[in-house]
Amino acid sequence: MQAAGATVVLALCFCLGCSRPPFHKPVTVTFLDLEWDAQDRLPGLGKDLVDFTRESGIQVKRLPGPDGSLSQLGLWKELLQKGAGSPDLCNIDVVWSGILGQYLMDLKPYFDTSLYLQDPVLVSSYTVGNQLVAIPHHAYVGVLFYRSDLLRRYGYPEPPKTWDELERMAARIQAGERAKGDKEFWGFVWDGFAGEDLTCAGLEWQISEGGGRIIEDDKTISVNNPQAIRSWQRAARWVGSISPPGVVAYGKWDAENFWGSGKAAFYRGWVSDYSLRVLHTPPAGATEFGVTSVPGGPAGQASTLGGNGLSVPRTSAHPREAMELIRYLRRQDIQFGRDRDRSPQPKELVLFALPSILQAYPQPAKPGLVRGNVVARPSVAAGPKYEEVSRAYIRAVHAVLTGDQAPAAAAAALEKELVGLTGFSLRTSR
Repeated sequence: MQAAGATVVLALCFCLGCSRPPFHKPVTVTFLDLEWDAQDRLPGLGKDLVDFTRESGIQVKRLPGPDGSLSQLGLWKELLQKGAGSPDLCNIDVVWSGILGQYLMDLKPYFDTSLYLQDPVLVSSYTVGNQLVAIPHHAYVGVLFYRSDLLRRYGYPEPPKTWDELERMAARIQAGERAKGDKEFWGFVWDGFAGEDLTCAGLEWQISEGGGRIIEDDKTISVNNPQAIRSWQRAARWVGSISPPGVVAYGKWDAENFWGSGKAAFYRGWVSDYSLRVLHTPPAGATEFGVTSVPGGPAGQASTLGGNGLSVPRTSAHPREAMELIRYLRRQDIQFGRDRDRSPQPKELVLFALPSILQAYPQPAKPGLVRGNVVARPSVAAGPKYEEVSRAYIRAVHAVLTGDQAPAAAAAALEKELVGLTGFSLRTSR
């Protein structure tokens, strides 16, 4: 009897066990994130992922990457080409769409247009053919940071709007600060290292002179022209005069740290809507600083578009969950914009004639006050060849900055190299 009773109990337990719903291990979305290293500087980004898991039950594993856009691109290509085991969600740089598009899903059918219809320049940068391979996430633009206190000290009511004005202001402030005893003070610091940021800066220099976009939208090569050459000559003149001799080796963090040390009057850097509100610590020794559009020339002002978009690899094991995370992050971005509009502007931050993509920020109503235009690098036109095109451009411009090659010779050699790389024709009108 005891044995029979035990059998009944075991059978009952077995049946009860079968009646319980099966245990499902929480899904984990692997996120290859360009901003993985920004948790200390941009803590809100990490918090969004924690809040998403709390709300959805979906775990997120953030994958690290190397420093530098070109190094990151190499890793992204390697992981996406493997197929199996690739990430579920990728942050891609704004210039990678043409290079990585073949590995990424078309997201247009899955998202309401309100989540991605923003600035046309921004959306077109993530469009390959008629496919939207990434949802715009964080847009960064090139800007000029300036010491408001020093401009007032030397009698300048506004930041420079042209490169000529920048040179004059930087030279005068530099001389004045050195005369007061700060022998290590410089007028203008920027990222002159042979990396992707140099493509961005070079594009701003030459577009403002009327020197074109290296490769135009009609896939003609335009880089070898007098205006582009003149803009490179100007930048080379800065090295050792208003900019430190070592600026040609400064990466992004080098230039930013130099500015933060309080040893420069002007700094060409990057901002986004997020960073303008969160990162506003004045340079050492200053109580106030400003942000404005990158200076311009005869053809106007141009700020290079940067930033990243959210994409789903075709081989993602969890595409539905990855898209759910994209929707959540975009909602957070939209909510942040609303909160920003209601929040007071930090008192130590002066905003003046910002690039057009940052239109949400109020500007003083002054006659003739013009915002800088935002321009995209020629990544869509160059397609899969953009990485090689950018590397060739970087080598040419850097050789001019270091004095290793004359500007006209560098432009002619670059033109020939780009024709060989792309097979594109030359622009006929100069």
